[in-house]
Amino acid sequence: MTVAKNIRIHIVDDDEAFRDSLLWLLESHDYSIECHDSAEGFLHSYRPAQGSGCLILDIRMPGMSGLELYDELQARGNTWPVIFITGHGDVPMAVQAVKRGAHDFLEKPFNQEALLAAVDSALASAANQAQSAQEAGQCEARLATLTTREREVLERVIEGKMNKIIADDLGISIKTVEAHRGKMMDKMGVRSIADLVQTVVAYRQQKGR
Repeated sequence: MTVAKNIRIHIVDDDEAFRDSLLWLLESHDYSIECHDSAEGFLHSYRPAQGSGCLILDIRMPGMSGLELYDELQARGNTWPVIFITGHGDVPMAVQAVKRGAHDFLEKPFNQEALLAAVDSALASAANQAQSAQEAGQCEARLATLTTREREVLERVIEGKMNKIIADDLGISIKTVEAHRGKMMDKMGVRSIADLVQTVVAYRQQKGR
């Protein structure tokens, strides 16, 4: 499955032999990999602006556990998909992590096909997140070009109000509303009200507004 090969996979596990086996397998499938021997080591090198990624994360490690690292990343607003690696006794913890937003978990021992399927699914999710973030950035830039009046018209248009109602609300003529509406649509790069609504709603969802 060719998806998001440019997104880096971070392996965080204190077992060197296990890290090396995952590294060999994933690099043989042309993925970009970075290995870390501890949660603390990952956090030391982690930079929020370093782009998209996903994590293969041992749930139980000396020092900071995988779950604690996951919670810390969540607190920092990181939304990278996480695949937890777990032993049989830690499956209940992994299930709870998935319920809290983790992407998936694999119980040792697992086969290569299961790992690759989980990675492809996580990378597809990461790619969707990256695309959504890019589109949200474009929308934000376009919104910033609107005048105060154009933004007032936009808010009423996405509420489904007709031009006459908008004119009454703002105390301006219908022709003036039409002029502002046309300029606003051009600046937002949309051709229909449906496109406008979808664009603004997706942006607000991405920003949590």
